[in-house]
Amino acid sequence: MSTPTPSAYPVDRDALRVLAHPLRSRLLAELRTVGEATASDLARALDTNTGATSYHLRRLEAVALVRDTGRGTGRRRVWEAATADRAIDVDQADDDDDAAVDWLARDYVQHFAGKTQAWLTAQSEWPLAWQDTCGLEDHLVLVTDEQLDVLQSEIAAVLERYRRVGAGNPSARRVTFYTCALPVDPPRPPASGRRTGA
Repeated sequence: MSTPTPSAYPVDRDALRVLAHPLRSRLLAELRTVGEATASDLARALDTNTGATSYHLRRLEAVALVRDTGRGTGRRRVWEAATADRAIDVDQADDDDDAAVDWLARDYVQHFAGKTQAWLTAQSEWPLAWQDTCGLEDHLVLVTDEQLDVLQSEIAAVLERYRRVGAGNPSARRVTFYTCALPVDPPRPPASGRRTGA
């Protein structure tokens, strides 16, 4: 029986404050990008020790950001992210919450940079077809805010369609698509509603 696709989190304030920690944020990011893992797997990936990963996984579990898959044996628990997407939404955020969200966003940029550096180091070990299609690229578009929202939804739909498309194919490999829409032009001042001139 397949595990249902996790949903995007809004997180509550307790979860946000638990997540705003260097190792916990990386544990969740690692589970989201590489899939199920044990505390030992995560300790190796993040260059730390199993005691630390086990402790912080339990903290994340307590606020429903990760969960035990039930597929481990004995004390060897297999963990997975309880969230598919990274969008964070906290109702009635205060200044501390805003600071935590800002810290998480900046930490995630560092996570992305590390993953990208790792690919640049390892890419020569991959077949040329993978080298040609993986890595960084950018695309310039000209959109309104409403059109950008539609574009993001369309990209999300395409990625969802491909989430399990390679299942059962031994040549399939997991691929993470990082998306980041960044404005190029400066923001426009809000319209005042008043007309000037003759």
